[in-house]
Amino acid sequence: MARRHEAFTRQEAASAPAFAAPAPAPGVGRFRRGAARAAVAALICGATLTGCVTSPESSNAADAVRRPTPVRPSPSPTPLWDPRPASVAAVGDSITRGFDACGLLTDCPTVSWATGSDTRVNSLALRLLGAPALASRSWNLARSGARVAELPEQMALAAGRKPGLVTVMVGANDACRPSVDLMTPVADFRASFEAAMARLRRASPRTQVYVASVPDLWRLWSTGREHPVGRRVWRMGVCASMLADAHDLGPAAEERRARVRERVVAYNEVLRDVCARDERCRHDGGAVFAYAFDETQLSPWDVFHPSRDGQGRLAEIAHRTVTAARPPA
Repeated sequence: MARRHEAFTRQEAASAPAFAAPAPAPGVGRFRRGAARAAVAALICGATLTGCVTSPESSNAADAVRRPTPVRPSPSPTPLWDPRPASVAAVGDSITRGFDACGLLTDCPTVSWATGSDTRVNSLALRLLGAPALASRSWNLARSGARVAELPEQMALAAGRKPGLVTVMVGANDACRPSVDLMTPVADFRASFEAAMARLRRASPRTQVYVASVPDLWRLWSTGREHPVGRRVWRMGVCASMLADAHDLGPAAEERRARVRERVVAYNEVLRDVCARDERCRHDGGAVFAYAFDETQLSPWDVFHPSRDGQGRLAEIAHRTVTAARPPA
């Protein structure tokens, strides 16, 4: 029996593999497997540069744990155009002063399309600010008879008040001259308007600007030339470059009126172009020029300036432009 046991032991030893590794102690295998997984996770995290969360078995490997950093949304940019400005200043000429809308040869700023308090007109400022705020937050700085050369000084006065919005209506008097040769050259018109915008931007860079186009003087002549008051008053020299000899349809008179209309079109191109280069400026897109005033919308005293009703139509155009989501095309 002893020999048999010794032979079996020698046979078992011979069949055992050489260099056999000793059996691992309990728990050692699990530790090695966890360490291996942690190392792989660390390599993956390092290669992908993304946040990783390792398994509980690798929680001691702190370098392998990388959590994503919360991303805060960027704040929305402040819109450049405010459709509800808090104050309004108006610059320009007799149209903005309400000239001849309430009486003969007199200003009537209460019916001004820009800043008037007359509820029948419902001016731009009245719509935007409300009646209680008109006296303290709207200013009419226009002057009857003003041409564009005066606009830089008017704009400087407006800028001093830091208004939310400045309205501009100018150019009719530059075309309405005793003769076509005295009309303001287009280059001079551009220089004056650019200077006015520059004065505003230096003193009040965030003020918005609404620019109305110059009315179509030829259409005004066509509408009023048969009116008895128009025939009588226009002989006194009202806008002589366009309205003189209102019934003369000869070639010379027609050519004269065409030159005035071309000059108005050129002025409007300047107003649109200069305004388009300022991110806080809106031109009416030619809406005032295109508007066909009828006799009821023209002054009963000169059949040329807007009446109270005509002032209301100008206010509607301005309000539509100022409050639109986008400027006119």
